[in-house]
Amino acid sequence: MATDLHTIRFLDFDFVDADYAQIAAELDRLSRFETFSFVTTPNVDHIVMLHQSNLDATSEQFRSATAAAAMLTCDSRVLQALARFRGVKLPVVTGSDLTTYLFEQGCFDNRRVALIGGDAGMVEELRQRYPVISLAQHVPPMGVLGSEAAIRDIENFILEQPFDYILFAIGAPQSEIIAHRCTRLPGAVGVALCIGASIEFLLGRKARAPRWVQSLRMEWAFRLLSEPRRLWRRYLVTGPRVLLIVQRWQKL
Repeated sequence: MATDLHTIRFLDFDFVDADYAQIAAELDRLSRFETFSFVTTPNVDHIVMLHQSNLDATSEQFRSATAAAAMLTCDSRVLQALARFRGVKLPVVTGSDLTTYLFEQGCFDNRRVALIGGDAGMVEELRQRYPVISLAQHVPPMGVLGSEAAIRDIENFILEQPFDYILFAIGAPQSEIIAHRCTRLPGAVGVALCIGASIEFLLGRKARAPRWVQSLRMEWAFRLLSEPRRLWRRYLVTGPRVLLIVQRWQKL
C-alpha cells in the first residue's frame, strides 16, 4: 500500500515530502486499514547497503523491502545536504524524532501498539510514562533473521492480537525484511515502523546529540564518539561510500 503523500525521488527511492504532523496523520490513516503496511527511515548506512553492486541474499531482500514500504522518510541530515548538492530539496524526518513525536503528541493514545524487540523492562517504562497506550511486547532472539522459527513467532504474535501500530526495534535490515514479509501474511493488519534504537533515545538510555550539533549535520560524529567500537566502521569506512553513489546518481 502506497502513501497518499507527495514524494521526492532521490537515489532511486521515493522519500515523502512532509513534516511530522502530516506523517503522523498518514500513519493514523494506514493503521485503520484491514491490511498490513510498513514505513522505513533510510539513513546513509542504509543507502550504501542498498546500492552495493554485488548484493547478497539479505541485501536483495532489504532492497525489495525498502521499495515496498508505504513511506520512506529521510533519516539523515548528511543525506539531506547531499541531496541539496544534486538539486533535490529533501526534508528530514528521523526515525527517533518521529517515534518521540508519536508518543509525546498522543498519536498512540488509546491505540494498540506492539513493540518487537527491546528488553523486558523497556515496555514497563513505556507503560508508566504513557498509561493510556495499550502496549504489548515480543522479544525475539538475536539474529532473528537467521531463524525461520523466530520469524514465525513474530508473525504469530502480530496475528494473535491485532495491533494498530507495530514498532520494529530489531535493527536494519532485519526490521525491514520481516515487516515486508508480514505484508504477505494473511490476516495481518496495522502499520509498522522500523525504528532502530528510537525507544532507547526516548527513554533516555542513549543520548541524542544536542540540537546545535544536529543543525551542523554532525550527529554522526557525536554517535561515533559515544560508541566508537560499535560505530567506527559504519561512519569512517562504509558511510563515505555514499559520496560516490550521489555523484553517479542521475536526477530524472
